[in-house]
Amino acid sequence: MTMVLRIFGIVALLMGGLWVGQGLGLIMWPSSSFMLAQTQWAYIGAGLMLIGAIAIWRSSRRR
Repeated sequence: MTMVLRIFGIVALLMGGLWVGQGLGLIMWPSSSFMLAQTQWAYIGAGLMLIGAIAIWRSSRRR
């Protein structure tokens, strides 16, 4: 279970970071994405990053 939480946390952090970057207009890839320069996706991405950080923190405490 620890490994699953850690993998989920890492994936959530990376995906959330991408969404924040796209939402803020810092990452303009792919050019056909509907998330580009839409600040609501920056907030959603930040929330996903928070969930990922919590998952990683929980995985390190479950020993």
